[in-house]
Amino acid sequence: MIDSDYFNLEGKRGLVIGVANMDSIAYGCARAFRTLGADLAITYLNEKARPFVEPAARAVGAELFLPCDVMVPGELEAVFAAIGERWGRLDFVLHSIAFAPRADLQGRLVDSSAEGFGLAVNISVHSFLRVAHLAEPLMPQGGSLFAMTFYGADKVLSTYNLMGPVKAALESAVRYTAAELGPQGIRAYAISPGPMLTRAATGLKDFDELRDAAEERAPLGRLAEIDDVGAVVAMLATRTGTMLTGQIIYVDGGYHITG
Repeated sequence: MIDSDYFNLEGKRGLVIGVANMDSIAYGCARAFRTLGADLAITYLNEKARPFVEPAARAVGAELFLPCDVMVPGELEAVFAAIGERWGRLDFVLHSIAFAPRADLQGRLVDSSAEGFGLAVNISVHSFLRVAHLAEPLMPQGGSLFAMTFYGADKVLSTYNLMGPVKAALESAVRYTAAELGPQGIRAYAISPGPMLTRAATGLKDFDELRDAAEERAPLGRLAEIDDVGAVVAMLATRTGTMLTGQIIYVDGGYHITG
C-alpha cells in the first residue's frame, strides 16, 4: 500500500557536498530535500567560497555548515565526525564535486598529464568512495548516496575531453558501491543532468555550443534546471526509491536518447 511516507523526508537527515552558489545543482537538490522535510548539513570548499555558499545554507535552514575540501587531510572525516556527534546517523548524502586542471580539461585526452588525470580522478571519483566509506556506519538502517555524472561518460563529446573517462569511472564506482553496500540497505545513484549553466560548466571549452545543440535535440524541447534535478534526487531519497539502486538516472529532457 502506498501512503504519504513514500513521498516525504520528514525526520530524515542529509549531507550535501558541493554547493558552490545558489545556481548550483547541489543547491537545487538541497532545496528539494528541505521542501520534503529533511534536515541538512551543507559544506563549503574554503573561506573564499564561504560567502557564496552561506546564503544557500541559510535558505535551506542547514543545521550544520562546515568546510570541506577533500584534498585537505582530515576535512572530509571532520564533516562526518560532526554529523555523528550532532545527529548520530545519516539518511542520504549528495556528492556534487568534480575537478580537472584547465590545461588538461581543455586539451586532448591523449595529451593529458598523469598528474592532471590523477588529480581529476582523486577529487571527482575517489572522494565519492571516501564519502560512502564514512557514511556507511552512520546508516545502520540504510540510506542513499548520490553522485553527479554527465552524458560525456558514455558518448564522446568534443568539449568534454578528460572528464569523459573520469565520469565513466565515477559511474562504475557508483555501481560497485551499490553492490557492496546494498546488503546494508544503502542505495547508490549516478544522476546525469544534461548540459546546465553552472560555475563548473564554465571550464568546458565551447560549452554554449554544446548546450544549444543539446537543447535542440532534447525531445521535451528544453534541458533541466536545478530544481528539476533536485525534485528527482529528493524523490529517490524517499521510500519511493527503495527498490532502485546502481542506476544512472538521466534528468535531461530526453537528450541522452537522441545521440
